Amino acid sequence: MGLFDAMGALFTLTALFAYLNYQYLKLPTPIGVMLAGLLFSLGLVLVGGPAEAWARELLGAVPLERVLMQGMLAFLLFAGALHVNLDDLKKRWVTILTLATLGVLMSTFIVGTGVYYLAGWLGLDLPYLYALLFGALISPTDPIAVLGLLKKAGVPKDLETLISGESLFNDGVGVVVFAVILSLAADHGGHAQASLAAVTAFFLQEAGGGLILGLLAGLLAFYLLKRTDDYSVEVLITLALVTGGYSLAARLHTSGPLAMVAAGLLIGNHGRTLAMSERTREHLDTFWEMTDEILNALLFVLIGLEILLIPYTPGYLELAALSIPLVLTARFVSVGLPISVLRLVRHFASYTVRLMTWGGLRGGISVALALSLPPGSERDLILSLTYGVVIFSVLAQGLTIGKVARIATSR
Repeated sequence: MGLFDAMGALFTLTALFAYLNYQYLKLPTPIGVMLAGLLFSLGLVLVGGPAEAWARELLGAVPLERVLMQGMLAFLLFAGALHVNLDDLKKRWVTILTLATLGVLMSTFIVGTGVYYLAGWLGLDLPYLYALLFGALISPTDPIAVLGLLKKAGVPKDLETLISGESLFNDGVGVVVFAVILSLAADHGGHAQASLAAVTAFFLQEAGGGLILGLLAGLLAFYLLKRTDDYSVEVLITLALVTGGYSLAARLHTSGPLAMVAAGLLIGNHGRTLAMSERTREHLDTFWEMTDEILNALLFVLIGLEILLIPYTPGYLELAALSIPLVLTARFVSVGLPISVLRLVRHFASYTVRLMTWGGLRGGISVALALSLPPGSERDLILSLTYGVVIFSVLAQGLTIGKVARIATSR
């Protein structure tokens, strides 16, 4: 199956699932199309034969890990950051930075250690570094899943800013932590040693370099936007910023996700107010909102279809079920401890930790990172665990976050 044929089939399925969701399910679009994709995939598994083979061929032609991590992610993160108020982030930057770094590291080790011992208890062989890999890929909240659902969940504004800001930055941090642990696991069968200095240098290059690159690229785009008064040219400039900036980040071995977040925040705040006319802002907002909606729908359909690639081995389902409360507990601890300390210097609503725990959704980035692992039994197990947590996160947490928020804030 050629790429154009595969994309044609994927767009057709996405449009069909979105229509069925709009007419019958009445769920938020990302959740509705993913659920439709899941049911479609399960139907193909039951039917089998040429239909299932066709779907597997489609997934082979449009692999989620490459489509998301090497292209789609840049557009989604930029579009998400474009509409985040920088002044609100500045008021909470200490909390956001703490949760996006220390919180991710804490959750990585809590989840990794817990899964390691649970796997051993179930008789499954999972080296500790690979357990930490699962912790690293599942700990960051997914901005793609979070941002779209928070808008409709009725979460208080200050908490929405905190969750969305954290999800934008901990995504890039999580990818860097994942890359560090993967490099260790790849050497000597997962028993490599690395100096703290080397790991720190790698982290600073990826995370710090990504933020600096994003700001520099954003400033260049800001300069061009300020000297232009044609909305079609200005939309093209932002497209060049996203595609060129993300590609350059990969070549410079810096974090593309963090670069896009930094660029999106700069253009969305200073660029919108200082470098664009009202007409340009309207067209730019419409373009990026539509891009965000379409790519979100495509991504969640792919997640739903990916169930066809999930292997089943005795013990995998049990460990996946146990991983769900473990991930939620790690989220509660990695959010609760930092906020308990920060409460000494600033006020947080009593429901903050509970809502941040339940509102910390996992999504396509976790699945894509799991799919990027080298083939082997460890990859199969981690992929099964990741898929179980993501499905629960999107369906159970995503569908109930609005109700949980209303109950928590009414007390």
